[in-house]
Amino acid sequence: MHRVPRVRRRKWKLMPDSGRVICRPHIPGGNPDQLRNLIQRVLDMPEAQVREVLSQVQLDFSDRHRNLPRILERHFDLVAHCVPDAYSLTACQRELIGAYVTMEYAYSSAALFNPSIVPHPDQTGLDSRDLRFVLSLRAVGEGHISSIEFRSGVIGANGNVLFDPVSDYVETPVRQANPIYDRGLFTLKLEDMNVDQNIAQTLMERLPARFDYRTLQIELNGLCHQLDYEPAVVNRTFSAVNWLANSNYELDFDPGRPISERVLFSTSELERSGVEDARFVQFHGDGGDCTYYATYTAYDGANLLPQLIETRDFVHFKMFTLSGRGVQNKGMALFPRKVHGKYVMLSRQDGENNYLMVSDNLHVWKSYSTLQVPAEPWEFVQLGNCGSPLETRRGWLVITHGVGPMREYSIGAILLDRDEPSRVIARLRRPLLRPHQEEREGYVPNVVYSCGSLIHQGELIMPYAMSDISSGMVSVNVDELIDCMDPI
Repeated sequence: MHRVPRVRRRKWKLMPDSGRVICRPHIPGGNPDQLRNLIQRVLDMPEAQVREVLSQVQLDFSDRHRNLPRILERHFDLVAHCVPDAYSLTACQRELIGAYVTMEYAYSSAALFNPSIVPHPDQTGLDSRDLRFVLSLRAVGEGHISSIEFRSGVIGANGNVLFDPVSDYVETPVRQANPIYDRGLFTLKLEDMNVDQNIAQTLMERLPARFDYRTLQIELNGLCHQLDYEPAVVNRTFSAVNWLANSNYELDFDPGRPISERVLFSTSELERSGVEDARFVQFHGDGGDCTYYATYTAYDGANLLPQLIETRDFVHFKMFTLSGRGVQNKGMALFPRKVHGKYVMLSRQDGENNYLMVSDNLHVWKSYSTLQVPAEPWEFVQLGNCGSPLETRRGWLVITHGVGPMREYSIGAILLDRDEPSRVIARLRRPLLRPHQEEREGYVPNVVYSCGSLIHQGELIMPYAMSDISSGMVSVNVDELIDCMDPI
């Protein structure tokens, strides 16, 4: 009989919360004249009435958002191009127009699930045996739009988990208006796109090694009058360049706010229907520096596109597209360091097996190989990873998920060779975790799932989702887990 390690389910449980709301733009788009008509109605109001209506807005909503006037000004800026002599308006007029193109959105009203956990970048003030962590979660609201939110807390030496208080406020970040791009990386990504490479090369040669968005637009405008190509070819290439530029961007939160106030909501066109399933990992560079990366899935309502997040402090975020034939599916998980000088990634290619990818470039993944195929009844339908591998003295511990009869999702584990991670050296034959009776009901029944774990004081700490609606946490002794695996 194959053994299974003892799993300790924690009392903690995180549920959807319709009371946590963000402000998002709500710009009329049905009738081309609707927005201008709306703005004109506000402009026709006497100033006293403007102040009266705005005062009611502030009375009703200012205690729900930290800086409502700043939010309304930001949303006014989105429609200022439709306002005659926009910045001659009074502050009250600008804020009220901003209010008319703003809506509250309960971003986690439907579900809060698919968590991942990493060590917090700030470990000051703790006992050496304690660990402060950052937990990311996929939140789902109206229209099944997904976003990423965060929690923090401390894991004690005895394994107890204490979460930090959750703020009553939530905010989305400010997108940088003029981000910086690396010409070499931009060129690599254009080579992987359906564009005229001669036009792309001509454009890149006009740009410095590092260029900003405004410089790119200036060069595009100048080049369009000099090219002797079919207009359709030029337009298609320029559209692709702009798409790439707008899909690689930077975001900033207020560093003085607690991490529980930060929500990564869809920002670019390719994310308009959500950002899904972030798998965060604390990545250790060759020089000992530490960067947090996360793969996630951008969804535009029709297409899924793997993306990459980079941050050092969970305040400033860089969002990148990924290139190469290996990144055409979701569920990618980066190893926490290079192996033999190369980046290594778990991936999904066919919705059936687990795959491994190796690359010289973090942003470009061209090849992949099969790592694991379904072998046990609980995983016959599909295998996948449940986050980035965890390095142990005995090998790379990979938490997996498997889909079995009645589309029940279970969580398992395999062990990879430390020096040759393409080689599976041991595996659990029975699931580490299956849905308990009280975990089976939800948005997607009969599912347990995780996007990332960590190891602390010899214990695997694994947050996990329950039927795509809520999240809990379990722990298991790492040595006991590996001892229960069968060698391969």
